Amino acid sequence: MTLVPTRPAPIRRRGKPVVTYDERQGPSVLPAADRHLVKRFSWGLTPALAAQVRAAGGGRAWFAKQLQPANVADAPGAAVNTWFPSMRLGPRQIFQNQEDEVQGSWEVAADLSRWTVGRRIASNRQLHEVMVDFWSNLLNVSLFHDDAVFWRMDYDRVIRKHALTTFEALLRATITHPAMGLYLDNAYSSKESPNENLGRELLELHTVGVDAGYTEDDVKASARMLTGYRVDLWWPSFRAFYDTSWHDTQPVQVMGFTHANRSADGRAATLAYLSYLAKHPATAQRLAHRLCVKFVSDQPTRAIVNAVARAYRASGTAIKPTLRALVDHPDFAAGAGKKVRTPTEDYVAAVRALGIRPQAPTTDESFANAMLWQYGEAGQPPYEWPAPNGYPEVDGAWASAGRVLTSFTIHRDLAARWWPTEQARFPSYASMLPPMPATLAQVIDHQALRMFGHKPSDAVRTGIAQLLGMPLTTRLTKDDALAYWTLRGILSSLLDSPMHLHR
Repeated sequence: MTLVPTRPAPIRRRGKPVVTYDERQGPSVLPAADRHLVKRFSWGLTPALAAQVRAAGGGRAWFAKQLQPANVADAPGAAVNTWFPSMRLGPRQIFQNQEDEVQGSWEVAADLSRWTVGRRIASNRQLHEVMVDFWSNLLNVSLFHDDAVFWRMDYDRVIRKHALTTFEALLRATITHPAMGLYLDNAYSSKESPNENLGRELLELHTVGVDAGYTEDDVKASARMLTGYRVDLWWPSFRAFYDTSWHDTQPVQVMGFTHANRSADGRAATLAYLSYLAKHPATAQRLAHRLCVKFVSDQPTRAIVNAVARAYRASGTAIKPTLRALVDHPDFAAGAGKKVRTPTEDYVAAVRALGIRPQAPTTDESFANAMLWQYGEAGQPPYEWPAPNGYPEVDGAWASAGRVLTSFTIHRDLAARWWPTEQARFPSYASMLPPMPATLAQVIDHQALRMFGHKPSDAVRTGIAQLLGMPLTTRLTKDDALAYWTLRGILSSLLDSPMHLHR
């Protein structure tokens, strides 16, 4: 179907007038290697992010600064922290508010989802936000789980605290957390009736992996080791505690780990067990492979996986040197532009590329609230994967026709400013134009440089020209460019192109 500039917009979808600002930050141009690094370890390139990279002295210097998030000034992220009051609540208060019919736990969970995406859009601590997503997926606790929901926000705090420390610390904190215990039934596992769910997933999904050679006896011992961590939701009162009367004190042997486990308080033995698993060579290989799939390629070479695994083991499971080893390997650079953006990566990057600045929400129609329904429709809202294995990281899972068509619809809604638009600021269309008059090709290139930091291919330019029904050499005045479908068509088409849909 060909659209022409004179085609009227569907009235039913046309948005209200929006609040605008003048876009004066210039293009997002960076050297190709820096652009690749930033695209893999951020939620989308923007002119402001490109300026931060240049100010830092280049991509690697920016990467080094991002590994110390506490040292990165983050006023935009701090502003998002004030948008949702429920983010300040503890598990007991969330539970009590539900009991008193003040606020449902599902409402707090929805706020956590919105707050997470809001930070991904706005925060200057982009690498930290990327790694919080990675670890949350590896150690998945589904957001709306009936029991875990009260503790899910606290679980997020724990992952954020340890996202750039060591995997050993992260594993110990998450596996013994009430949210994980409720999600995988460990909160109800006793020496009389051990539940194997968490003990099995700890081996299969969180550490060594299903091919590591563990046995059913290992799974049973793993489950017995984890007994004692209990959570009462309804009786006698809402609390998480360690129950020595529930802990199994039989000796434990799991994949080379041995412990007498004689004490009724098995917490020290459990933490020793988790540390052993975190440092296990099979865990190193599995985490290295998963990191490479996420940040390099669906089929990483043995060379880069081994290099990342060596850095992980040599550093005592430290996450920062592990990531440095990944980006230092030649395979990282070779993977530029070859990973498909997942739906949520696509959504956040689109908002950032379009320069949309969500503000503190005041109504259900506010951008920061309404975006939940928009990115939820795309199919990958944060933390909602129902199974313990987390959202898939491979391209094939996110490259269906249905997903692409849904993304196209969302791109058009955002680029045309149809919905959502309230309590958000948008760059004025006029301030986004190059010096006018200019050819259609020049206007397209200008938008691509601003959104993605490089010019589009001839195929992309030609496709947009066909969509608009005019040659690339067409000379446009300012009024021509601002005609309803021209600039909107260019912006949405660039978001529909491989330039945006790959990272």
